Amino acid sequence: MLVLSRKVGERVLVGDKVVVTIVRIGPNAVRLGIEAPKDMNIVREELCDPNGIVIEGVSHAELCTAE
Repeated sequence: MLVLSRKVGERVLVGDKVVVTIVRIGPNAVRLGIEAPKDMNIVREELCDPNGIVIEGVSHAELCTAE
């Protein structure tokens, strides 16, 4: 696992198509902004089963929330 230190506004590039930006750092959470192609699935781990498959019954809104 690669572990990086970043400040608000700094970015991490994943390959040539994904950009992760640190949007906000709070006392208990970090808010990330992720720019990626629309055909790439980005899902929070807690919405997947141990095999990485999205759990049945998870709503589209839970998968696609953005600010």
